[in-house]
Amino acid sequence: MTDIVTFGETMLRLSPPRGERLERTRALDVHAGGAESNVAVTASRLGVDAVWLSKLPDSPLGRRVVSELRSHGVRTGVAWADPEATRMGTYYVEHGGSPRGTNVIYDRSDAAVTTAKPSELPNGAVRNAGLFYTSGITPALSPTLAETTESLLETATAADTTTAFDLNYRSKLWTPAEAGETYRSLLPNVDVLVGAERDIASCLGRDGDPANVARELAAEYDLETVVVTLSEEGSLAYRNGELYEQGVYESETFDAIGTGDAFVGGFLTKRLQGGDVPESLAYGAAAASLKRTVDGDLAVVTPAEVDAVVEEDADDISR
Repeated sequence: MTDIVTFGETMLRLSPPRGERLERTRALDVHAGGAESNVAVTASRLGVDAVWLSKLPDSPLGRRVVSELRSHGVRTGVAWADPEATRMGTYYVEHGGSPRGTNVIYDRSDAAVTTAKPSELPNGAVRNAGLFYTSGITPALSPTLAETTESLLETATAADTTTAFDLNYRSKLWTPAEAGETYRSLLPNVDVLVGAERDIASCLGRDGDPANVARELAAEYDLETVVVTLSEEGSLAYRNGELYEQGVYESETFDAIGTGDAFVGGFLTKRLQGGDVPESLAYGAAAASLKRTVDGDLAVVTPAEVDAVVEEDADDISR
């Protein structure tokens, strides 16, 4: 049985050298990046068996993504599409300091993944997994993917596979109202919900004390666990009537993209390894802090590094 199966889009990320503008650069660094594959890579590197499902064009660019994920130990279940009819989604990251900031430009229209249907994917992997994970980015990409996401969550639920879903709201993909409608339709088949406080407020209309919001969501949707991330204030989790809080581990930020996915990957990994909720929150926070020191979307970290961060004195933690 596979420990964790994830489903979603992965793009190629293209970045000019730091300090250079896209309009002037003569070179681009290439990385693979996508919420669900980021989580799969984190989980695999931290010691659990991980599989990523998606659809890619049968082209050198599609194979480039698979090669990178496999290099981190992730097994892949890919539906290969005609490269003449579909394309590889890409995005560009231009790093800039204050006051310019970092700019992200997406070029993902008509990507192969937007046409992925359940019949094209290895549903058996979902049924035989310990946990199935996807995020709110995936159903936002196309009506077809919204239906496929719902179908895979239903498949997992019917097979007693634990399901985890991160709201992961992206304003460039849809409005809060559109996202909220889809989220609410998916939540009956979700066991573990992860959401940023701001996304829960804007898309699900739940604001106020985060602990109360977590309790309300757990009760309304019969969720086993609700994890609310609180930006620089850390995170909290509600499960079985108990509330747990976790601070942020300080780190120097080299590249913040993928930090949230590293947190989710670390949290789910520790849960799959038998850790309780407090241990899993700490593990996720440590993985997230380490990710910020690594260029690219992926948390290229080791279990020993994560353990070392968790074991640091409380004085070294910003709470």
